[in-house]
Order: sequence, then structure tokens, then C-alpha cells
Amino acid sequence: MIEPVVLPKNFDRYAEVFGQQRRPSQDFKNQTKRDAQAQVSHELQKLLRTCPAGVRSTTERDFEAFEKLFGRFINEAGPSVDWTKIERLPEGSVRHYASLDGPSSMNVRKMLEKLVVVKLNGGLGTSMGCTGPKSIIPVRSDLTFLDLTVQQIEALNKRYDCQVPLVLMNSYNTDEDTQKVIRKYQGFQVKTYTFNQSRYPRIQKESLMPIPQSCLGEADSEGWYPPGHGDFYLSFLNSGLLKEFLQQGKEYVFLSNIDNLGATVDLNILNFLLGGDTQGHCEFLMEVTDKTRADVKGGTLIQYENKLRLLEIAQVPKDHVDDFKSVKTFKIFNTNNLWIKLDAMERILVDGTMDMEVIVNNKTLRNGRNIIQLEQAVGAAIKCFNGALGINVPRSRFLPVKKTEDLLLVMSNLYSLQQGTLTMSPLRQFDTTPLVRLGGPHFGSVQDFLKRFASIPDMLELDHLSVSGDVTFGRRIVFKGTVIVIANHGDRIDIPSGSVLENKIISGNLRILDH
Repeated sequence: MIEPVVLPKNFDRYAEVFGQQRRPSQDFKNQTKRDAQAQVSHELQKLLRTCPAGVRSTTERDFEAFEKLFGRFINEAGPSVDWTKIERLPEGSVRHYASLDGPSSMNVRKMLEKLVVVKLNGGLGTSMGCTGPKSIIPVRSDLTFLDLTVQQIEALNKRYDCQVPLVLMNSYNTDEDTQKVIRKYQGFQVKTYTFNQSRYPRIQKESLMPIPQSCLGEADSEGWYPPGHGDFYLSFLNSGLLKEFLQQGKEYVFLSNIDNLGATVDLNILNFLLGGDTQGHCEFLMEVTDKTRADVKGGTLIQYENKLRLLEIAQVPKDHVDDFKSVKTFKIFNTNNLWIKLDAMERILVDGTMDMEVIVNNKTLRNGRNIIQLEQAVGAAIKCFNGALGINVPRSRFLPVKKTEDLLLVMSNLYSLQQGTLTMSPLRQFDTTPLVRLGGPHFGSVQDFLKRFASIPDMLELDHLSVSGDVTFGRRIVFKGTVIVIANHGDRIDIPSGSVLENKIISGNLRILDH
């Protein structure tokens, strides 16, 4: 016979203390979150004690911002979007570029004097097999991303007798090399400013504790990261540049990635923001363009809780990822070309109402350790601004160079180069660029890629190019239609000089030897 269990008279109190009456699993989770936050705070204080005096205040400010970001990561569970609350974009929330009027010639100089150009310059060239800042990789006629940017702005300043400044947001990875490079622009009619984004510690995926053991030296270089372009707002404020430009009478900043060669100052957009009835009403303008199957992972604009909002794939519930990628459902995507009103930015930062979703970026380090980077997207702040709009721009304003296959396009006769700006050749019969895929290790780095082409092929009539394996190309080659060249493992294909490849599939082994 089983003896009945006799409970103590004050069992209810025991139960309350040990959470037996209040969803024990939830209490456990809440306590774990509090413990994690306390431990991270403790570890950051230990790290701060290893920090040299000269950078201690900057590091302390970075850590304070990181703690807030970590707290949100810990306490905000599940997807940040309720899929059922997504609404159709309201009429007029995304304007069409073709509807914009150009400025009168007498107003251009006055409007340009109110503009600041910011380029996001925190990335390295590792995805293209290069060391150092990506912005110093040559992309056309031995000119780098940074060279082209400076040429563009100098051309504006000379033509309209104005002073549009160039601002580079560097990271700790790119700042030293960038400072050396920009010295060569001292004789140009472009005033260049720089500031650094934050440096945050990576955290271990399992323990959620910071990886670095010290702020000193290179030993813990893999323990740190620049926290994405969402860090722009706070770092821009902390640099003092936001205040300085407001005092100069500047009104808007045009912000874009430095590797987007299509992101040039557009006078029609500037006129929309500063001229006529719409002057100053739009505090945040996001350039979007029509989505293709190559862009299915790009962020899109949605209407959510009566505000325009940027929806990134990382925020999408798993069972709706296919819906997000649908070109029919979400027809536009964010180019990350943004026009932001400076006084509105200051107001939101001072009021503490800047709100951007936390992006959890899972990575594996070279030593096999699984880590987490907490990031934010600069475009996610759109919901914090009044009168925010999207504008559907031509595809030509989105020309990013992320891989060597993009480099092949911009180096080809598809484009002409004038004063730092790439323009699609009028001889091209289509508005779209060809789809190019260069597969395998032979084309991964810029150095290897350039060895594969004796000269850049004629691509004016190309629709689709796929190359894989050990393949080389001679001089004066012409691609037309769809061209596929595949050298299987152990094979080599040399395309001879002067070849015209039109709607061809080449595979196997083909080698031309000099006699």
C-alpha cells in the first residue's frame, strides 16, 4: 500500500519560491536571461580593464551600446514579424522614379549645398580574395571603388560650383589603410571626412559569453566584429559629424554601399526631397527596384502596424520564407541607397526612439568555434521617421560588385565610364545586365580571375554566361546569347583568341598550344 504524501502547511510558499505555481519553464528562462545579461556585463567590465587609456572612452561607449543590443537579443523571442499583420503597401507609399521632375538649373547648386554623401566603407575584400579594404580594389581602368566615388563628387562640385562633402564610415578593419589612401585626394575639389563604426565582441553560441579575453593586440582579432551598417546612426552622432553638418546648413544625407557603382547622386531625387510642395516632408527615402530571381533574399518594404517597414529574410518565420522569396508576392527589394533628413535623425537619436530589429548572424570561426554576431540594418530605421517613402528606381542604380562575376560585367563593354560614373552602353539592346556565373576556385579571387582572361570579352549581346572549372579565354572573344563552358575535373579548356561563342555549350577538353 502506497502511503499518502503529507504536504507541509506552508507548501504554497515553497511552491511559489521554486516557481511551481508560475510556469516553471518560463521562470527558468527568465532567470537564465537575467543571469546571461549580468554575466556579459561582468565580462565586458573585465575586458574594459585591459583597454589602453587612449581608446578607453570609445570602447566604453561601444560596450554600452552592445549591452543594450544584447539585452534585446536575449529578451525578444521568436520572429519580430507577425505574418498575419502584414498589409498591402498603401497607394503612393512607393513612388515611381519616372514621375519625378528634374530641378531647374538655377536651383541645383542651392540643393547640392544641402547634401552630404556617406559611403559605407567598413568591409574587407575577402569575398573577392583580396586583403585590405574592399574600396581600394581596382574595378575599371585601374580605378578603385574609392577613386570612382571621389571622381563622381568632384565632377558635381566643379560643374555646379558647390561643396558636397564625402564621408566614409570605416571600421577598425579598414580605417588605417583608408587614411593612407585618401591622402592622394588632397588636391581634389572634394572635402573628405571619416569616422569609425563601433567594435563589438563576438559571443559564443552555447554560453553567450564574449569571446575576447583582452582588448589588446591581435591575439583575439577573430573575437571582434563591426556590427553592420545599422550602427551608422549612433556612430555618426558620436563622431560629432551630425552636429557639424547641421551647423553647416546641410539637410539630407545620401547613404549607400561603396561597392554599389550605381549609387550616384541623383538630382531628380534630390529635387523631390528639397523642391516644391514636398520640400522637407519626407524624412526617409529608400530606393527600391524591381525584384528578379537573383534578388529573392533581398529585404523588401511592407506596411506593418500603420508604418512602412523593412522586412529582411532573417525576420521571416520559417514557414513563410517561400512567400518572402516570391517575385509575385514581394515585387521590390531594398538597394540600400537611402536619403535621410539630418535634423530628423538627430531628433530620433536624442529622443531615444531609434528602433531597428536585431539580426542574429551565426558564423563558424576558422578554429571551428560557433559564434553569434548581433547586427542591425540601416534601412530598418525607416519606421522611426515621419513621411517615409520608397521610390522605385531603375535597375541601373543597383550595380553592386560582390564577386568576380560582377567585376567581369563592370569591366566589359557593357558600360562606359565618364567622371567616375558607369553608364550602360546604348548598343546594348536590353535594359538588364546578363546573368553571369563563374564557378569553382579558378575564378574566386580577383588575381585568379584576371589570369583567366587575356582581355575582357565583348558581352553586348550576352544573355547568360556560366563557366566552371579550369577554363581560360584568349583575346577579342565575343559572347552572344547563352554560353556555357564546363571543364570537368582533370580537364582544361582554352578558348582561342578571336572566338565568337553564340548559344554554345562547351565541355570536355580543349587546349590550344603555341607552335
